Amino acid sequence: MKEQIFFGEGMATVKKDYPDLYEAIVALNEATYTGKVLDYKTQKLIALGINAATSDDRATKKQMISAIKEFGVTKDEIVDVLRVVLLTSGMPPFVKSMKLMSEVLEK
Repeated sequence: MKEQIFFGEGMATVKKDYPDLYEAIVALNEATYTGKVLDYKTQKLIALGINAATSDDRATKKQMISAIKEFGVTKDEIVDVLRVVLLTSGMPPFVKSMKLMSEVLEK
């Protein structure tokens, strides 16, 4: 279910040139996304909200695509996450994320 995808563009360099550091990051990823208490879908939606709140277009879009692909997350579920972004981070990241959602769902 959980894919080994890292959204930072620099991860390819880390993987190639610093395999020990890459393996540590992989281990941290696995320790974080355990699904022990919160299921992985919920954790994915939290990650989406964090990326949206920081206005990281690339990561937000990839989180949306991944959530839809892995869990069949719906538009309404994404909008619920973005409502929290609106409340906690304000209008600019909310509007930007709504635009990204529209782009993702048009494909």
